[in-house]
Amino acid sequence: MRKTFGDDVAKEMRFVTKSVVGEENFIDMQPNMSNNFCCGGGGGFLQATGYGEQRRQYGKVKNDQIMATGATYCITPCHNCHSQVHDLSEHFGGHYQVVHLWTLIALSLGMLGENEREYLGEDLCECGLGSIEE
Repeated sequence: MRKTFGDDVAKEMRFVTKSVVGEENFIDMQPNMSNNFCCGGGGGFLQATGYGEQRRQYGKVKNDQIMATGATYCITPCHNCHSQVHDLSEHFGGHYQVVHLWTLIALSLGMLGENEREYLGEDLCECGLGSIEE
């Protein structure tokens, strides 16, 4: 999607992300949009092959890019990216949390169930679980 649909789609995803997390909490990677680096887990490569070390070495560029932001969370748009970036964080000791964009959207709408919060950091896992008063 990064190269296929170009900057217009990237701008739309940034609008949604900033709307959910707040513009002040958004840190863009450099380079960004259609010039951003691939994580190395796309197209099912992560699940379909046994080349873990090669995949991680390719993904080190993405890990270094994420680390350069200083962010505590990395938002990913798809399952392959989420799995790859999470693995990169653990493998290279990045200590950043990885979260799906759809998870943040559901969380912001108060629709994320307790069982869907297992991988969220402590700062988000309890968010929106308060009781609803009538």
